Amino acid sequence: MKKYLRILFIADIIGKPGRNIIKKNIVNIKNLLSLDMIIANIENLAGGFGITAKTLNEINNLGAIDIYTSGNHIWDKKEAENVILNYPNLLRPLNYPEQVPGKGFITINRYDTSITVINLLGRALMKDCVDCPFKSIDNFLSNNSSKITIVDFHAESTSEKEAMFFYLNGRVSALLGTHTHVQTADEKVSNEGTAYITDAGRTGNVDSVIGFGEKNVIEKYLTQMPKRFEIKNQGRKEIQGVILTIDINSGKSLTIDRFRYKE
Repeated sequence: MKKYLRILFIADIIGKPGRNIIKKNIVNIKNLLSLDMIIANIENLAGGFGITAKTLNEINNLGAIDIYTSGNHIWDKKEAENVILNYPNLLRPLNYPEQVPGKGFITINRYDTSITVINLLGRALMKDCVDCPFKSIDNFLSNNSSKITIVDFHAESTSEKEAMFFYLNGRVSALLGTHTHVQTADEKVSNEGTAYITDAGRTGNVDSVIGFGEKNVIEKYLTQMPKRFEIKNQGRKEIQGVILTIDINSGKSLTIDRFRYKE
């Protein structure tokens, strides 16, 4: 009888470089590491901003990734509403208003164990007008009976992410930060069995400014004028994220390890 699950969480897949390294390697990675599940954040899948049916199909057709999370950029493309309605395993943040298309969580089963994955959006330093993430997750967890619960907290502020960790400590299996695209070195598992990392990183070009070409980003900082950020194709590519080992019986995390696959 299986005692624990090995789950790979893939950090924000950014544009074509991110899609390509996933297409070339993710099936082999899943087999070689004996993974039971893969979750991936894809809010930057299409050109670094949003998703399209075409770009999602590119990776969904591989059959390796089980659940897709997102964030504030989920609505950047016109077709986003149709895409999210056609992919039941694609999440938008839970704390958007109820009338917003899509859903903020999904529950699946592995080895007769229920696993819930939740997408949550931070408010600190963010422009989106969303409900309080702390109250939203409280309301959800009061009715959640899953043994294992994993939260993708898509937030800008490191302090908001750390505060959420202490708020949810012992109530979820893992709280994984996304959005800032730079992998942090603070992964840990609490005594109560909650795994945490402030940011899981990014998947795509690492010789870039959070996935984008440095020229326009630098010019924006120098001039304070609006600049179009474009995906940088030239440079080293990586799949970044974390691997969780979670006890099936207790729902507690045993380990969290930073993951970096270099092409």
